[in-house]
Amino acid sequence: MKLPATWNLPTTISDRFGQKSFGKQRAMIADDHLLLVLHKAPKPGERHREGVLFWRRPDGRWECSKGGVGFQQLTNHLKEYQAAEEDLNQFYNTAKTAEDYFTLLEGITPLQLAIENLHATLQTAREAIPQDRDILDLRDWAYEIERTLDILYINTKNALDFKIAKETEAAAKAGNRLNTLAAVFFPLTAISCVFGMNLKSGFESQSPIMFWLIFLAGIWLGLVVRQWVFTGTFSQLSFNKLAMDLKQGLKE
Repeated sequence: MKLPATWNLPTTISDRFGQKSFGKQRAMIADDHLLLVLHKAPKPGERHREGVLFWRRPDGRWECSKGGVGFQQLTNHLKEYQAAEEDLNQFYNTAKTAEDYFTLLEGITPLQLAIENLHATLQTAREAIPQDRDILDLRDWAYEIERTLDILYINTKNALDFKIAKETEAAAKAGNRLNTLAAVFFPLTAISCVFGMNLKSGFESQSPIMFWLIFLAGIWLGLVVRQWVFTGTFSQLSFNKLAMDLKQGLKE
């Protein structure tokens, strides 16, 4: 990357540039010349940072490496950051899933870092040229964008954590219901398999009452097993309590 050929900058500034890129965002001051090395607002997933230069002459006139009216281009530069921040806020208002919040965080992080460095650069310029009110306004503008992005990042992170915790809780409740059903009906299923074998046991000729007695015994044993699964003890078993626990577990 090269400086515009028409720019007559002090060598103490021009000699600080490499051949591949403009480098990080920063402010360079020498002999009342101010050069701002800034990056355009990064887009989500974009790794390369496009640099843009703004030169303030000793007489207060601005020039931009992209051409055009220098100070107007500098104002438009911050407008791009503000527009990107507003787009992220709109996306936050419509985000619903954990994937949405994660995508939003990926978009906030590079923009947040870029505006933080931009704010620091303008602060350096403000300290070097304290009499320039335009630089003061630009610095305050950058701070407002930075603060908004900080709040948006915190809100998005909290929303993502809450979403994950809520889904984890729902999965735990679903697992609890499954464990309840398995504990209750496992003994009944085992008894059914035993008496369902094609063997003579003497129960074939019994009254249907025997079937219902075995059925109720299987349910009772299932409730006992459930009590043991969730409490680890068989002591002080109560049919009413077990029935209420079963009802509560199914509701959850």
